[in-house]
Amino acid sequence: MNNSAKMDEDEVLRVELEVLRREHRDLDEAIEALEARGGADMLQLRRLKKQKLMLKDKIARIEDRIFPDIIA
Repeated sequence: MNNSAKMDEDEVLRVELEVLRREHRDLDEAIEALEARGGADMLQLRRLKKQKLMLKDKIARIEDRIFPDIIA
């Protein structure tokens, strides 16, 4: 893979990372709104929290691809 292709892949990953972070924040706000409303549907809350956790895992995997651990 040449340098140009690597840069393009990193750019795509960075854009995807930003989209996932935005979705994670949106889910966090939705969860907070449901909890603040009181009497929230527990099943819906559980699903949103599970979806938020899956996004967090995706974010971590992409961050690892962009910023690999380099042991000095």
